[in-house]
Parts: sequence; structure tokens; C-alpha cells
Amino acid sequence: MPRLVFDAEQLHLTLDDGQTLAQHVLWLQDHDPARRHANGQRLDSVLDLDWDAAISEAALEEGDVLRVTLSNAREIRYGVDELAALSTGFLDERSSAHKTLWQGSEFSVARVEWADVIAGGEALRKALACVRDSGVVCLRGVPVEPGKVLEVIEQFGYVRETNYGKLFDVRTEVSPSNLAFSNLGLGAHTDNPYRDPAPSIQLLHCLSNEVEGGQTLLVDGFAAAERLRELAPESFALLTRTRVPFRFHDADHADLRSWVPFIETDHKGNIRQVRYNNRSIASLPLPLEAQRAFYRAYHDWARVIGQPEQATRLRLVPGDCLLFDNSRVMHARTAFVAGGNRHLQGAYADLDSLYSTLNLLENAR
Repeated sequence: MPRLVFDAEQLHLTLDDGQTLAQHVLWLQDHDPARRHANGQRLDSVLDLDWDAAISEAALEEGDVLRVTLSNAREIRYGVDELAALSTGFLDERSSAHKTLWQGSEFSVARVEWADVIAGGEALRKALACVRDSGVVCLRGVPVEPGKVLEVIEQFGYVRETNYGKLFDVRTEVSPSNLAFSNLGLGAHTDNPYRDPAPSIQLLHCLSNEVEGGQTLLVDGFAAAERLRELAPESFALLTRTRVPFRFHDADHADLRSWVPFIETDHKGNIRQVRYNNRSIASLPLPLEAQRAFYRAYHDWARVIGQPEQATRLRLVPGDCLLFDNSRVMHARTAFVAGGNRHLQGAYADLDSLYSTLNLLENAR
């Protein structure tokens, strides 16, 4: 039998499983189920709370209903299960606390067949859950046709259009505006740190890959950040509180700028986003006395990211489409011999729509 204890300001309800729900009288007013629209949205604002109201009575009634009476004569009723759900809330899907962190030497990218994904149901849920939990999935057998990467996005969300367009081609150019469009190797990085917010999902669809070299490398940035926190806690802390200027500009299309930290954490210290792209860091207007400490921390971060055991390697073949969390997973590429045909099409989307689709699929199970 649940046990109920209360005073004028707060209420404690201990459930049969030992869980205790403890809430303040202001919280009880704010979450009153009777003051919600049928769509679930609040009808009252924080300005409607009665700061002088006290709990005068609380009791459990038949049907596991908690009745709370306030000193202003207002009655609030909660189902016990409803109160438990409201007290718990939902998980922060961006937080590292709820994800599976990995080192490349011990990790293989999950593969899901495109034919199964477009059929809907479990395969789509599995693919999206891989992105949520480990940050990446590879869809196999996506038709080798230009523009198909946009159809992949349509399965879960919306295209994030940028100055590169709705999609962009990754292949060798004579005078590339971005080194990604050359045959040079690229170190591990996140895309578009010069945007605020940066696109949180990236897709790369392989249309051809006939070159020697050009392997794709992936690094779990959350695992790398935790490794940095373990090895160099002062560097980790400095990089969470120092905002770094990033910039991308070309003559005709864009001059994009942001001031953001390499590592973002929540109020509990859990990691929520990482950034790293040495090609796009703008000039650093640091005070002289802060420069050595910053470069030490920056160096430590780069060293951890670059450790061979952090990266998993794969060679994309035509029909493969990588879908990964750009706020977490860094990608890289080995150099390749110019002359062969290597053509990827990329596009961006955002995690909010992916999580929304995944939540709906999991709610329906």
C-alpha cells in the first residue's frame, strides 16, 4: 500500500516498489491535470500559481487517485501512475548518460537493409535506434541514383538545407571551396561547426567508389570526451567553458560564423555535444595569459581524437548510406589516388525529427 506524508509545502508519496515521489505545492499546482487542454498543453502559466496556498489535506482514494486540497479550497487530483510519470519526466535523448559509448577497435557499425526500412515497422525503428544509442547506422542497398539520399531523410524527418543546397556532392574538384571535395585525407571532424546550431544529422550515400584508398573512419566523440576527462580533467573542463570561433566563407555564397565550445555538458556534467574541425577554426583572440593553457587543452583533445583505437574503419560500397549523429560522431577519410571515380552524395537533417519518429514507433510497440 502506498504511504503518504505531507506538510504545508510538500508531499511525499512512497509507492509499493519503494519509489518516493516528492513534490512541492507549487509543482502540484503547475502540473494539475485538470488545467490541461485535451491536447496536453497547459492552460495556466507560472503567473497563475498561488504562492500563498498551502497543502491542507492529502489522501489516497479508490482507484489509486491522490486528492490534494489546498488552503485556498482548490482540489487537485492525480492518478498515482500519472503522478509517477510526471515526476519522472522523459529522458534527455541528447545526453551521453543514456547512450552506448564505443571505441572503434571494439565497434562495428550496424547495417540495416534499405528494402526493409522502406517497408516500415521494425527495421526503421532499429535503424533510428542505432543512431540514438550508438550514433550511427549504415543502410545497405539504397538505390545508386542521384538524389536518393533525400528519400532516406523522408523516412524520418526533414532536409536541413544549407548554402551547399539540399544535397551536396563529395568528389574531387580542381579548386575546391572545401577540402572535403578534394582527394586529400581528412582528419576526424564534425561538420559545420560554424553554424549555430549545426546540423545534427549527416548522411553520406555512396554512388561509386573505385579509387585506391578513401576509407571512411568514424570516432565516437562522446567516448573521446570521456577519455579526455579521465586523462586530462583540467583540459576537459577548460574546453567546456571556452567558446571557440569557427568560420566558413567563400567569395560568393556564405560567411558563416559561430562561437561555441568544443565540448558541451549539461548541469550534471553529462556530454550533450562535441565539435572538432581544425580546418574551420577562425583566429583565436585569446588573452596572452590564457593561450598556453588553451593550446594544451586543444592539443590533448586532438590527441585523444586521433588515437588509432578511437576510430572504426569501413569502406563504403555503392548503395551504402551512412546516417550519423553529427553532434556526436566525428568522421574522417583516408587520402585516395586521384583518377578513379569516387562519388558520395551528402545531406543534412536534424535529430529532433529523428527522435520524434523513433518515439512514435516505440510508443506503438
